[in-house]
This record gives sequence, structure tokens and C-alpha cells, in this order.
Amino acid sequence: MRSSDRAFVRADNLDVLRELPDGAFDLVYLDPPFNSNRRYGLDRGQPDRAFRRGRRADGPWGLAFDDAWRWDEETAAGFHGLLQRLPPGPRELLATLRQALGAGDLLAYLAMMVPRLVELHRVLAPTGSLYLHCDPQASHYLKLFLDSIFGADRFRREIVWRSGWVSGFKSRVPNWVRNHDTLLYYTRGPRFVFNKEAAYQPHPEGYQRRGGGANPRGVALDDVWTDIYSPWIMSFSKEKLGYPTQKPMALMERIVRVSTRPGMRVLDPFAGGGAALVAAEAMGRRWLGIDSTHLATAMIRYRMLWRFGLDRSRFPVHGEPHDLSAARALARNDPLQFGWWTLSLVHARPLGAGRTQEPGAGPRIEGALPASAGVLDDETPPALAPGSAAEIPWGMEGGPPWTLVIVQAVLRPADLPDLVQRARELGAQRVLATALELPAGATAAAGAVAGQGRFGWAAPEDGVQLVTLEDLLRRDLTPALIQRPLPQLHLTPQPQGPRGRKGRRAGPT
Repeated sequence: MRSSDRAFVRADNLDVLRELPDGAFDLVYLDPPFNSNRRYGLDRGQPDRAFRRGRRADGPWGLAFDDAWRWDEETAAGFHGLLQRLPPGPRELLATLRQALGAGDLLAYLAMMVPRLVELHRVLAPTGSLYLHCDPQASHYLKLFLDSIFGADRFRREIVWRSGWVSGFKSRVPNWVRNHDTLLYYTRGPRFVFNKEAAYQPHPEGYQRRGGGANPRGVALDDVWTDIYSPWIMSFSKEKLGYPTQKPMALMERIVRVSTRPGMRVLDPFAGGGAALVAAEAMGRRWLGIDSTHLATAMIRYRMLWRFGLDRSRFPVHGEPHDLSAARALARNDPLQFGWWTLSLVHARPLGAGRTQEPGAGPRIEGALPASAGVLDDETPPALAPGSAAEIPWGMEGGPPWTLVIVQAVLRPADLPDLVQRARELGAQRVLATALELPAGATAAAGAVAGQGRFGWAAPEDGVQLVTLEDLLRRDLTPALIQRPLPQLHLTPQPQGPRGRKGRRAGPT
């Protein structure tokens, strides 16, 4: 596909949707916030007490997104103007719900969602489909608005996705265990794309129906999906990237395969971890992703490069800094997003964020690259071979050798031993540190070989490779798989600790 067939926009999706032409997309999949009243953080995918697991974020550090909506003075002040901009049906419904439910947090959530649903209906092609992924927290309200926007006769199915088995903390809830999500399926018109041949579950190999007469295509899929598990419940899943609401590729592939044909356009306005965009790319569909966070940018760049070989030149990202001045402004105004964005420049997998040792120094952002990746000018890594793992879990327990990528606004000489110790704790084989400012000695050492197309090892005995953000921007570098030998990493061996259960040594993993 051409680079114009794929794009990502880092912005408020409502602003972007209002600029899109009518009927431009054949499939809209959206996985918006669920009104869960929770703040979600990253999960590294391996034991590490520095980061909370992905259910609730501990303060702003490591925050992926905030799904807590509040009816405040700003929301109240803009509510009347919002009503005036809506079509009659959703406008009257939203006004009625304010009278029935009161001006509370639920209304604030619906006030966010409704104008976006209106725009999504407008940009959907006449034969297009929309799948809204939600849960019982607000699905009944969202269906009312979709009925008012699309028309009740355009509702096709409520798909129940059972996301996995029940065990552990789930089973202890003093209520019926919640174990499903809902996908509300609508079409723009009476005629729509639906590839029925792709909506069958194949029979197991060797299956024979008693008496004969089995459907050779398999069993027709119904609207209760129990055969696809969330990567979050499978500790062994190679898909799991740590994004808290990551959806399985099999789910996205089923939707894209059934509701589009090759070359059609897919829109995900809440792109998040990027699963829908990866499915679209894998199946030869054109796509547009939108998300408000640089974390999503980093996730999608990581996945597109290491699965398909698509670097920054192969699909544009709009709404990010393009010079050092804008980068400095982002670092001042939102150091967390600055860190995620910097990770995206080297296509690293985001791991999380933590406080630095220096008071007031802001967060230290961490990411992962394969141990064989370097920062080069003109090389592009190959895509994974067909049939190989969908994601390579660098930086996860039991994964292949990897490089810990560190982003700090300011990196001091005293920080270097701490970076090496952090790599040792996490099991990384290298450290690549990038910052707005580097120690004077380190800058000279790294810059000495910058003109040769690669950055030197400022402290080979400690295994720390340093690079400035200015160099990343100026040279427009991309990571590449290097075929020649690299300098060996020399980390001080871990002290021999007492053995734990089953012969494993106690200590960090």
C-alpha cells in the first residue's frame, strides 16, 4: 500500500472527525472509554514493583489514560452549546437524560461520546459498518443514542464477547462475575458489506458429522463469541504489550475480515494500543487511527515497524513535535507525554514510567528494543516472516535479549550507575538513554562517531549508549536490525543470593 493509505493523528478525535469528508470509511471500530471511573496504567508484563498492574494507575506516573468523567463548571458551561450543535434526535435525548438522571458524571461521559457518534455516522460510507465496543456500564445509554443517530432499523446485532475464563481475583467478587464486553453493530444503510463466507468457525481437523451432511464451511458464527480470549488473562500470550485495554488480534481480524474487503478504509478514532490498525494493515485495508496521547503513537509505531517493517517514512503521524523547540515545550508542559513521544522516535515498546532519584526532575520513561537494534540512518528492519509470532515481547519475562530505553528530560552523570542497575533489575542486556540534555563528557563521546551513522558507547564498561533528542530529530533515525557484531555489554555480575523455590535464585527478575 502507499503511505497515503495509512495515517495516524495525535489529537482530539472530535476535531479530526469534523475535518473528514462524508462517507470516507467503510468500517468504523471504536473502543472508547467505558465510563469505568478508573485511571489506567501500563503493565510491564513481568514482575516489577516499580509499576502498578494495568487496572489502576498509581498517580500520574505510568498513566495510560483517565476514564473518570466529572460534571464540573466547565462541562456545565459548555452543555447548552453542545446541545445546539447536535441533530434533533440526539439533542432531545441528551436533554431528556439530563432531566431524568441529573447533571452528574454519567451525563459528562455521554456529552463526550454523543458528538463523536454523530460525526462517525457522517464519515461512514453508505454500505459501511460501525462496531462500538463497550460494556454494561453504559451500553444501554449508548445504544439509545446510536438508535437516534443511525435509526433503530440500522441496528444489526448486539455481540457479546466472553473475554476469558473466571479465576483468581475475578471469582472473589460478591456478585455475579462480570466476564463479557458488548459490541453494538450498526450499518449506515440497508445494504452493507458482510462477507458471510468469513463468518464461519472451521470444523476441527478430522471432524465428521454422524450421518454425514456437515457444512464444509464449518459452524456459522453467532452473536456470542466465546472462542477468543483477552491477552490480559493469558500470562503466556505473546500479544500482550502492557496497554491496559489491549484487544486480541483475533477479535479485530474477525471484524475487519467480515465487514470489509481488501482496499477498503478502516477508521479507529480511539486507537489506543492499535490492534484494529494492525489487523487492517495485515489484511490489506487502508486505515486511519486517531488518539490523543503520545503513548498510543509509541505503541502503534512499535507495532507497525516490528511486524510490517513500516518506519516513520511509511506512514505519517500528525500532531507531534517536529523540531527541538516544540519538543522542549512538550517536555515543560507534559513530561510524561514527552517521554512517550521520544520512545516513539526509536520505535520502542513503552514499558512504564517512574520518578527519578532527583527531586523535581520529572518522570523517567522506560521502553524496550531488541538487543540487536541500533540507531542507524538508512536501514529499515525486515518485517517478521509469515507465520511467526504476531508480536515479539521484548522486555517481558522469558522474552529474547533486549535493550532498556530510558528517556529523561535531563540526564546527569550521577544517573548512569542507576540506569545500569535498573537494566540489571529488569533483565535487560543494554541501556539506550536519550535526553534533552546530556552530561558534557557523554555528549562528546557520543558525538564523536555520530557522523558515521551510529552513536558510540559513551561508557562501554557500563553498557550505556547515549543519544540526544536533537540528534534523533536532526537525523530522522530509525532503529534497524544490525547484522554485524556489536560492543559487548559489561554489567557487574549479580551477587550470588540464596536459592528460592525450585532452584531459582532469589532476587530481581
